[in-house]
Amino acid sequence: MIRVLLADDQALVLGALAAVLRLESDIDVVAEVSTGSEVLAAARRTTPDIALLDVQMPGRDGLTVAADLQRALPDCRTIICTTFSRPGYLMRAMSAGAAGYVVKDSPPEHLVDAIRRVHAGLRFVDPALAAEALASGASPLTERETDVLRAASEGGTVADIARTLRLSPGTVRNHLSSAIGKTQARTRAEAARLAETNGWL
Repeated sequence: MIRVLLADDQALVLGALAAVLRLESDIDVVAEVSTGSEVLAAARRTTPDIALLDVQMPGRDGLTVAADLQRALPDCRTIICTTFSRPGYLMRAMSAGAAGYVVKDSPPEHLVDAIRRVHAGLRFVDPALAAEALASGASPLTERETDVLRAASEGGTVADIARTLRLSPGTVRNHLSSAIGKTQARTRAEAARLAETNGWL
């Protein structure tokens, strides 16, 4: 049996995923949680083979949780299951240690196939998304530019961002200027939106 932990903050999606997987004779859903903060404790308690994680969840996002699981429970392999068909998210998921990436509008048999492949030690990524990710390449933003743009996307002044990130206002302006140039945006709001759309934030 393949033991699976499910994490998704949408109750209907969580229930549907569990129902689909319970139809398979070789898959056992051992835990269902609705926040990223609950995943690690549930995984330690139930020792799943596979953790199926949404990207955006309350508490901790799925990409952060994937990295946590890789460190804490290396025998538990992670598949990201999300609505975001974005190359940037795929690249970040793989960097975080995820072994699979499935988009929620995929047919159910793709998800089941992904679970079986990942359990067998393989990787599974939607081929069209993988090709798009290869074509678009990695994020052009540095880690600090990403932090600054993420803070900028939440609003606030340069001084607010500087206080939050413990940087000088001049340093924040420099990072914002660089990020705007790299994303070919006109404003910091547009740069943040483009970075979010590409899955770089």
